[in-house]
Amino acid sequence: MDTYYNPADLANFSGDGIGALAPELWDKYMAYYGAVLEDGALTAREKALIALGVAAAIQCPYCIDAYTNTLLSMGCDEAQVAEVFHVTNALRGGASLVHGVQSLNIIKSQEL
Repeated sequence: MDTYYNPADLANFSGDGIGALAPELWDKYMAYYGAVLEDGALTAREKALIALGVAAAIQCPYCIDAYTNTLLSMGCDEAQVAEVFHVTNALRGGASLVHGVQSLNIIKSQEL
């Protein structure tokens, strides 16, 4: 089946791949990206769990691939990774439901 997603393309998220188009900007981005994901108030592992949840929310297959592998290398197990997706689903589902308030407001504004 054809798809836009090709796992091999993840390797082109590099200085030799997409970064080669603007090396100075790539280097700045990667310095920032790396610093953000280092241990701080949150551990690197906690940040990777958050990153996987964000990846699921924005539906980025490349990020899901990268952070699943990162978390496995950090000692996370299948149950922990699965829980990330359930937390993401709970928030995304809730966000969809809460936007229903907009419809309710329109309906109530027309009830005179």
